[in-house]
Amino acid sequence: METSKKLPTDPSESPPSPQGDGAAGANRLVKGDLSFHDITEMVSRHAEKKAPLAWYVAFAVSLSGALLLIGLLAYVVWNGIGVWGNNQPVGWGWPIVNFVFWVGIGHAGTLISAILYLFRQHWRTAINRAAEAMTIFAVICALIWPTFHVGRVWAIYWTLPIPNQMAMWPQFKSPLLWDVFAVSSYFIVSLLFWYVGLVPDLATLRDRAKNFWRQRILAFFSLGWTGSNRHWRNYEKAYLLLAGLATPLVLSVHSVVSFDFAVSVIPGWHTTIFPPYFVAGAIFSGFAMVVTLMVITREIYGLKNVITIDHLEKMNIIILVTGTIVGFAYITEFFMAWYSGVQYEQYAFLNRAFGPYAWAYWIMMTCNLVTPQLFWSKTLRRSVPVMFALSIVVNIGMWFERFVITITSLHRDFLPSSWGYFTATWVDIGTLVGSFGLFLSLFLLFLRFVPMVAMAEVKGVMPEADPHYYEHGGNGHAEGDGEPYIKPAEPALAEAYRGDDADGSS
Repeated sequence: METSKKLPTDPSESPPSPQGDGAAGANRLVKGDLSFHDITEMVSRHAEKKAPLAWYVAFAVSLSGALLLIGLLAYVVWNGIGVWGNNQPVGWGWPIVNFVFWVGIGHAGTLISAILYLFRQHWRTAINRAAEAMTIFAVICALIWPTFHVGRVWAIYWTLPIPNQMAMWPQFKSPLLWDVFAVSSYFIVSLLFWYVGLVPDLATLRDRAKNFWRQRILAFFSLGWTGSNRHWRNYEKAYLLLAGLATPLVLSVHSVVSFDFAVSVIPGWHTTIFPPYFVAGAIFSGFAMVVTLMVITREIYGLKNVITIDHLEKMNIIILVTGTIVGFAYITEFFMAWYSGVQYEQYAFLNRAFGPYAWAYWIMMTCNLVTPQLFWSKTLRRSVPVMFALSIVVNIGMWFERFVITITSLHRDFLPSSWGYFTATWVDIGTLVGSFGLFLSLFLLFLRFVPMVAMAEVKGVMPEADPHYYEHGGNGHAEGDGEPYIKPAEPALAEAYRGDDADGSS
């Protein structure tokens, strides 16, 4: 008789590994001596069973935020973008700040999936699926802002080079048009990359499905996957090609976003440091958001043996490195302004640090330069409460970075007679809160219906994936499992096989 076994969800609950506690056991990416079957059960059951009450509560709250966003965007369309705080000279207010912020959040997923895949960093396998989903949802949130910022949202298709009777074309020399191509290309490639990686796991859910319609839907999206040698070879070729396509996009998309500022002549924007500075900042904020979401997910869904503290520590190291690069860029900007000898540039940076928005500048410096340095301590970067708090602080700082770049450079430019002050309105605040509601609603739906961990990839980095493992490591089942249970054949089926053997047929 089969007995159900409680899977260990926390490394502290795990039985001793047959590999021992030496280097081989300590360096395992998956803790708890889990078998392939255990991984499938641990991940699949959350997409198959009824969602817990906590999920419905979280979804209700986040959906309320998304509905608030929809309502306020309708209000903006009806009344015009004057209901935002945008004014003269600050024509780019919170909408552009939020756009750059959300595009940055969407950087970590493809970097984890594509660049770390090409560098054969196996630790990425536990977090890449959720990070890729986060990328797609963040880009969806980002695209909202420029779409509605144009004012006449029904004319947004004019940004595309569509042949028309007036022979009017977009301005191909404008970085705003480059943005359209860069972000849309990034979204399409990221979506394809995410979906291709999902196919083997969707086939697993298809084979486990008991409901007719669920089985049919999963069969459609799993594209007839059977796990054959030919399917795996084609899958790995496609995954490698998409990784190669996505890698330059990771570097180019935020470089192009930085050109929105850098190709202008506004003091504080007209600088060549922006592309690498923006890319480092995007990776910085993206990894911080991944840490925020993964800390909660692994705790609630019992995935501490799959998304281990070692995975989180590696992400914190990347946050430390990119945060230091961003801080170095902040200091370099002041040096470049001084070295240029241009009084307008020098005033722009002094105004940031000591002008009317000095409070925003010093929040940015504290959150982005000072707090990540705590991760030099191994104890702190392996502390879950500390990393969770710092990941939120980092993204607060990165939002203020975009605020400082956009607002402080516009509110005082060349002519004192044109100076002004930007103040956000309740619509600005409501749409920003609503964008987080939309993002979290999409992420919760992902957790509910899709395998949140790439099961096939995690299995591929486990010791059991070695064909010679079973010669040294046991039967491939977790401690206490015993011999695998094999269900006896039905009597009629067994009789038919015996008849076939007697006839000599196969």
